[in-house]
Amino acid sequence: MKKQASDMGRRQLLKALAVGSAAGAVATISGQAVAATPVETKESASGDGYHETDHIRSYYASLRSK
Repeated sequence: MKKQASDMGRRQLLKALAVGSAAGAVATISGQAVAATPVETKESASGDGYHETDHIRSYYASLRSK
């Protein structure tokens, strides 16, 4: 049986695997931290909810004309 010559030595391969798995763990943890951050929403001060404004009426009018 012949040994295949590899581009990387055994130590370099193990180092690459270790660094790659560490980078994957960091990416996973940082992604979870970003997803866990609460998102603040701006609510109207009056709390009336939905109301039509001029730009909404013009948008609805543009849909009717099509």
